[in-house]
Amino acid sequence: MNTDTDLLWSPGRRELEDSNVAGFMHWLGETRGLRFDDYAELWRWSSTDLAGFWSAVWEFYGLDAVGGYDRVLGEASMPGAEWFPGARLNFAERCFARATDARPALVCLTEDGSPEETSWEELRRQVADVAAALRRMGVAPGDRVAGYLPNLRQTVVALLATAAVGAVWTACSPEFGTPSVLARLRQAEPKVLVAVDGYRYGGRIHDRRPEVAELVEGLPTVRHLLAVDSVFTAKAGPWPGRPGVERHDWSQLPAADGPPEFADVPFDHPLWILWSSGTTGIPKGIVQGHGGIVVELLKALGLGVDLRADDRYLFITSTGWMVWNFLVGGLLHGSTVVLYDGSPTYPGVDGAWSVAERTGATVLGLGAAYLTAAEKAGTRPAETFGLGGLRTVLQTGSTLPDGTWHWVHGALGPGVRLQSICGGTDVCSVLAGSTPLLPVRAGRIQAPALGVALASWDPEGRPLTGEQGELVVTAPLPSMPLCFVGDADGARYRASYFDTYPGIWRHGDWVTVDADLSVVVAGRSDSTLNRSGVRMGSADIYAVVDQLPGIADSLVVGVEQPDGGYFMPLFVVPAEDTAFDEGLRRSVVSAIRAELSPRHVPDVIVAVPAVPRTLTGKKLEVPVKRVLQGARPGEVSGEGAVTHPEMLTWFAEFAAGRHS
Repeated sequence: MNTDTDLLWSPGRRELEDSNVAGFMHWLGETRGLRFDDYAELWRWSSTDLAGFWSAVWEFYGLDAVGGYDRVLGEASMPGAEWFPGARLNFAERCFARATDARPALVCLTEDGSPEETSWEELRRQVADVAAALRRMGVAPGDRVAGYLPNLRQTVVALLATAAVGAVWTACSPEFGTPSVLARLRQAEPKVLVAVDGYRYGGRIHDRRPEVAELVEGLPTVRHLLAVDSVFTAKAGPWPGRPGVERHDWSQLPAADGPPEFADVPFDHPLWILWSSGTTGIPKGIVQGHGGIVVELLKALGLGVDLRADDRYLFITSTGWMVWNFLVGGLLHGSTVVLYDGSPTYPGVDGAWSVAERTGATVLGLGAAYLTAAEKAGTRPAETFGLGGLRTVLQTGSTLPDGTWHWVHGALGPGVRLQSICGGTDVCSVLAGSTPLLPVRAGRIQAPALGVALASWDPEGRPLTGEQGELVVTAPLPSMPLCFVGDADGARYRASYFDTYPGIWRHGDWVTVDADLSVVVAGRSDSTLNRSGVRMGSADIYAVVDQLPGIADSLVVGVEQPDGGYFMPLFVVPAEDTAFDEGLRRSVVSAIRAELSPRHVPDVIVAVPAVPRTLTGKKLEVPVKRVLQGARPGEVSGEGAVTHPEMLTWFAEFAAGRHS
C-alpha cells in the first residue's frame, strides 16, 4: 500500500507539459484525434492497439521520412511476430540521423584520464574507415564480427561500422575468462575479431594479449584480427596470432574514400547477438534486428527515460551487459553518449559520482549493488561533487531496497529523479520502468512501459492484481529475439519463454502489479522461495538483511530435498571488521521476523567470504541452489562468467558437510 512516506518525487509542470511523452500525447491528439487523460489510459491503448501505437512511434520519430512499410504487424503470434514487413532501415544510419555540430557524439573517460570528446563528424569518419576496412576483409551482410573490447570509443565505432556493412555484431568484455568468451563466440562463428590489448580497472592494467592469442586459436572461423592498442604502445610487444589470420592495426587503417555507406537491409535483418549470463547452461545467443532495436530504443529512451538531444547520457557498465547497447541507443536521439572504462569504485566508493561530475552527465545509469554500497558507506554525493546538471538516475540489475530509494533522493537532492527499470537482455530494453508523468514511490517501479502488455499471472494463467505472480507479456514487442544462435528449429527459444503459457512470453520473474499499475519485482521465479506452499521473493529478504549494520551482502536460496523436505539457508557476508557472532545472527532473525514474517526466517544463517554474482551483478541464486542439490560447480556456471567462482566450490563443500 502506498503511503505519503513512500512518495519521493512528483511530476511538475515541465514533466506534465514539456516531457517527451507529454509531447507525444499532444501529437497524438493533433494528428490522430486520440486524447488520453493520464499515463494509465495511454499505456492501455499502447498495449492493446499495437498497430496504432507502433505506427505512431514510427511517425513521431520521423521514420516515415526514411521509408514506408506494408503494415505494422504481418503476423502477431508469439513467437514469430512479423513487424513492419516491407520496411528497410539501418541501425547505424539512424544513429547519425540527429547528428549536430552543437555538441559531441561521445565523451570518453578512463580511470586516470581526462574526458575526450568525439564530434559527430569525427565519429562518422571513423565509422566510414572501419566499415571500408571490414568490406576489404570480405565481410558481407549477415557475416559475424566479434568484439573483445571494454567500454571504449573504438567499441562504438566497431559496432556502428559492422551495422553499416549489414554484418552482425557481438561482443564480450575482456574481464570475462577465456573459456566463457569462447563458449559464446564459437557459437557466433565470427569472420573478424576486434580485440583490445588490455584494459584498466581498479587502478591496475590488465594485459589481454595472451588471452587474445587463445581466442584466435580457439575460433577457427576468424580470418582477420583487428588489433586495438589501448593501454600499450604499438612498440610494447607483438600481438600473437596463428597462421591464416591476418592482423590489422586499428590505428593504421587507411581513410575511406568518402562518408560511410549504409547497407539497405530489411526491418528484421540481424543487428547483433547478445548473450545470456551462462550461469545455468550454455549461454544463449539472442539475435535482435535492426528495425526492432531502432523503434524499441526510440520509444524506451525517448518516451520512457525522457532522454533528450541535449543530454549527456552515462551508464556505468561493461560491454558484456545489455545496458551497454541500451547506452549506445542514446545516439538515436542525438544525445551525447558518455563512455567510462573503469571501476565505479575507483579510487573509492564515490568513483561513479566523480565520473558523472567530470563528464557533465545529466542522465546516469547505475546497478543496484553500487547504490546500496554507496548508501552503506554513508556518502553524500551532492555535497561532495558538482552534480548540478544531473537530473535523473537510472537503476537496474536487481531489486533496490526501500531504504536505498530514500537515500538516493536524499543524497542527490530533490531535483534528481530515480528511475528503476526492469527488462533484460532478452528484449534489450525495459518491460516496466519510469515515466515523467507519474510520481516516484519507494520500492515501486512506476508502471509497465508503453507498448508492453505486461501482467502478473497465476500458474493457471489467470491475471492477478495486487498479488505476486509470473511476469508475462501477452502481446509481441518489436525487439523480441528473431531467434537464438544455433537453434534452427526454435526449440530452445520456445522452451525459454513459451513453454509455461503457450503463446505468452514468461519472463522468469515474480512480479506484483497493483491497480495503480505500479510494479514490484521480487526476484527470479526459478529461484523462488516456497515454504509450505507460500511463495516468497528473495528480494524481500535482501531488502531487510542487506540494510542491517554488520552485513555487507547476502544470498538466500530454497532447496527442495530428495526426501520431500525443504531447506532454506541464508548466507551472509559480514561487513569489514565485523565478526559474525550469535548477537549478529539474532539481529538478522529478529529483523526478518519483525519486518517480514516468521515464515521468512531461514533454517540456518551461515557466514561466507563472498557472494558470487554474474558479471552484471546478479546474485547466483539458481546455480548455488543446484550446487546445494548435488550439481558439480563446473556444471552450473561457465568459467569466467561469474565473480568469486571459488565460492561455488565452497558451497559444494558446505553441501557435502551437511550430508556427511
